[in-house]
Amino acid sequence: MAETRELLDACVHCGFCLPSCPTYTLWGDEMDSPRGRIHLMKLVDEGEIELDATVASHFDRCLGCLACVPACPSGVRYDILIPRARALRRERAPRSLRQRVVEGGVLATAARPRLLRALAWPLALGVRPFALAPRVGPSDLRARPARLTPARGELRMRAAMLEGCVQRVFFGRVNRAAAQVLAADGCEVSVPAGQGCCGALALHAGRDDEARRLARATIAALGGHERIVVTAAGCGSAMKEYGDLLETDEARRFSASVRDVTELAGELGARAERAPHAPVRVVYQDACHLRQAQGVAAQPRELLRAIPGVELVEIEGADMCCGSAGIYNLLEPETGRELGARKADAILAARPDIVATANPGCAIQIAAALRRAGHPGLPIVHPAELVAASLSE
Repeated sequence: MAETRELLDACVHCGFCLPSCPTYTLWGDEMDSPRGRIHLMKLVDEGEIELDATVASHFDRCLGCLACVPACPSGVRYDILIPRARALRRERAPRSLRQRVVEGGVLATAARPRLLRALAWPLALGVRPFALAPRVGPSDLRARPARLTPARGELRMRAAMLEGCVQRVFFGRVNRAAAQVLAADGCEVSVPAGQGCCGALALHAGRDDEARRLARATIAALGGHERIVVTAAGCGSAMKEYGDLLETDEARRFSASVRDVTELAGELGARAERAPHAPVRVVYQDACHLRQAQGVAAQPRELLRAIPGVELVEIEGADMCCGSAGIYNLLEPETGRELGARKADAILAARPDIVATANPGCAIQIAAALRRAGHPGLPIVHPAELVAASLSE
């Protein structure tokens, strides 16, 4: 793995990253831009400044959306630098009690699906303890894919599905729809027992040891299949980084087999006929960890355009983060709300009937922003759900 100094020196401070950075566009503060944060990292690395609370706050305010990575003409690996900075920040700079409680509570709960499901039942009964709590019903909490969904027609591939944590509990219907879509196009989908959290939240929070432990357990549970399919962009992004995280051949092979469901559906190619849908305007909202981290932007759009009756409409600032960013909207709620409001305004300006997005955090964040904007009834779905609904039996 490249040394931190080498990665830092790759930045020539050209400024191409500035317009892509959500926090810089909000505040215009150089230290809250990618090149500004890299400058701080370099000063810390060279021992010229301490990683104190002020420096740490600039790292904390980064969403980790990685929009700066494709914008950079010099190929700076900010996707490697910011997790390293956060891991170092955990060692050297004191964190507030609120930060410790929120982060620790969320990671401890999200990584235990049974506990999360038990805590989620009040939501299904209409109890909403905080604004970002997802709106779910009893059927949502019971929805799960079958342990094995056989391929329809010719068997073309076998894949194992990551159920996820938040995805498994609140959006099990998405996993079920994804299995149906892949099976219709010739892919057998298994959901191995014994799988847990993939470690994405821990990795993006700089909790490297915890992330490595969860990564090893995920490889043990899901390894040995042609493809590993994921329906949550943040999870897929983390799993594609296992090779760098663990630095083993096994982890690199595993990472190379990971696919987002929209990516795998595009790889398979549509075989099953899509039935006509009533005319509907659909906004596809890019999840940062799908578009920026994984480079998957065309495939979800192609899937949606292939459904007869779907009119896909683009929005202004499609590549700008919605403010979810893992648990960022809990740790930095004001910034999360401001970015969410911008995204809601852009979506509403397009006058859609449905919003599609490929990450549970984005779905929850956008739903909350739309409620605040006075549009609580606008449906938010995963692209796989729309495709599944169009499949001919």
